[in-house]
Formats: sequence, C-alpha cells, structure tokens
Amino acid sequence: MATSLDKVLYTARAHTTGGREGASRTDDGLLDIKLTPPKAMGGAGTATNPEQLFAAGYSACFMGALKHVASMKKIAVPADASIDAEVDIGPIPAGFGIAARLAVNLPGLDRAVAEELVNTAHQVCPYSNATRGNIDVTLTVV
Repeated sequence: MATSLDKVLYTARAHTTGGREGASRTDDGLLDIKLTPPKAMGGAGTATNPEQLFAAGYSACFMGALKHVASMKKIAVPADASIDAEVDIGPIPAGFGIAARLAVNLPGLDRAVAEELVNTAHQVCPYSNATRGNIDVTLTVV
C-alpha cells in the first residue's frame, strides 16, 4: 500500500528526451545533461546515466536524513562525513532491476552511535522509504 504525502514541500520537474541515449533538463535549468548507456551495457559511456544519477540522489538525500536524525538526537555529524553509493542494474524475471549500496563514513563517531544514526536515517530518508521492499539496499558504516 502506497503512503500518501501529508503535504507537498517541493516538486522537482525534469524533461527527458531520447531515454538512455538522450538528454534531461530540469525546469529551472540547473541540471542540463546528456545521457548515454555505460560501456558495460554496450553504450558509448561518454555521458552520465540514470544509475549514476540515482546513486548521487540517494546518497545526498540519505546524508540529509542522517543530519536530520542526528540533530534530533543532539549529535553533531562530522564535517568530513561522506557516503559512497553504488547502484547496480541487471535483469530480473520481469525486465530489469536495480540494487543499491551505501557506505557511510562518520569519522570520529563511536561505531554504535554511527550505526544507530544510519539505521534511523534509513527509516526517515525518502529514497529509503521509496525503495524499501522493492530493491535490495545494503547500508554499511565504514
């Protein structure tokens, strides 16, 4: 069962042509990119691809969720905190699917505290909520 938004805070708008061998542009013009399949999928690999965009979006959103839950718990997120995201694509019985891995680096934080923050952020992050039960997501504190 889908979860409905209580209210809309923001709507992102993008116009895409040509699919994986095309271009995408946001309505404000801040994102204006060419798209090509990666070499591993038979493409030229000369521009970005949807999996890279998903990895960037998920990791940025997850960091925002992490900072939110840390502030609620009065814990300072280290200035040099980072997330390395990997997004796989491959065949599934009904077509193609993706899987995601987030390696979260919170230098200087106690490992147990870092793991609690990551687990709580995973419950808050919109990307985590959208993917939960739909794709494999692996979270690791490094």
